[in-house]
Amino acid sequence: MLFRKKKEVRELRTFEDLTRFPQAFYKTIGEDLYSHRDKNLIRRYLLRFYLVLGFLNFNAYVVGEIAYFIVHIASTTTLLEATAVAPCIGFSFMADFKQFGFTVNKLRLVKLLDDLKEMFPKELERQRAYNVSYYQKHMNSVMTLFTILCMTYTSSFSFYPAIKSTIKYYFMGSEIFERNYGFHILFPYDAETDITVYWFSYWGLAHCAYVAGVSYVCVDLLLITTITQLTMHFSYMADTLEAYDGGEHTDEENIKFLHNLVVYHSRALDLSEEVNNIFSFLILWNFIAASLVICFAGFQITASNVEDIVLYFIFFSASLVQVFVVCYYGDEMISSSSRIGHAAFNQNWLPCSTEYKLILKYIIMRSQKPASIRPPTFPPISFNTFMKVISMSYQFFALLRTTYYG
Repeated sequence: MLFRKKKEVRELRTFEDLTRFPQAFYKTIGEDLYSHRDKNLIRRYLLRFYLVLGFLNFNAYVVGEIAYFIVHIASTTTLLEATAVAPCIGFSFMADFKQFGFTVNKLRLVKLLDDLKEMFPKELERQRAYNVSYYQKHMNSVMTLFTILCMTYTSSFSFYPAIKSTIKYYFMGSEIFERNYGFHILFPYDAETDITVYWFSYWGLAHCAYVAGVSYVCVDLLLITTITQLTMHFSYMADTLEAYDGGEHTDEENIKFLHNLVVYHSRALDLSEEVNNIFSFLILWNFIAASLVICFAGFQITASNVEDIVLYFIFFSASLVQVFVVCYYGDEMISSSSRIGHAAFNQNWLPCSTEYKLILKYIIMRSQKPASIRPPTFPPISFNTFMKVISMSYQFFALLRTTYYG
């Protein structure tokens, strides 16, 4: 009996269990989603200082990348070198823009999470009915894979030159320790002659890449978290509605059931619209930048040596997965909210009153316009959007190859 009780306690989830990972990961660069509620002022300001310092360092290196790109893009003989830094610039712009969008919408996002927390099932039996454990495991698997792939990109670019130089110098008998960097940067000073200056610049660049990777990933992780919760609620509504048998209840009970479901459905739709308002513009620029990044990374894969091919293939894969994950969850939101109309039609409504059928009709009509994320100029985010982004990337890629090979 005692063992069974402990097992049930472990099965009980809290809302924080589903949001802990992106929040904890964001804190590693100094961003605290609930900083305005932190009563420890010293910790709050230290985290803010660390965040600002990290982004100042990050954008200083981005300026160096842009300078390198401008210097090398002017000549066709150095076009390959220029396009090598272009994906990194695109990735940096996305990280900057995501962080800016997060900062602007931070309080709205906190309010959204508070509303989702209020709707979250607290009791174990209700969590089983909502299938919370399945959604948590599925979400954690996607977030873990996505995070590892994106951080592998930044880590491989950051540490590969140092690892390569260390192996050649200490284990292969190289006479000099090659002082290279993982990213192409035009430094305003000599960053290679003095070893102290080199390592200071190198680790500053490595931290810059980490800041970019975390800010790039965490906004998408928060999007995944919110959509997962909304999908869970829509699916629960559909399952409950389809399983309901109006013939086994009184007319008053049937009307009360539909009234509660309509209120519940309306609230979930309002929160879905708020998700769209917070993330839609970020996703628009994300898709545009991702198209260019995939294009330039693909070009490097077709025109570089073996070492660069491996690095840029990781970059290429991370960008593809990022776009796919966003489109996948957009598609999940559409399909789960659309299910409610099908569930309403499939239930046993024949023995019910005319009023009940009329309300059911309105639920079906409302479900014809499913919840979705709608970036400006783009259709609602779905798998079709993923194909559109790939098509844009290929068009840029074809143009770039034509320009390079004549």
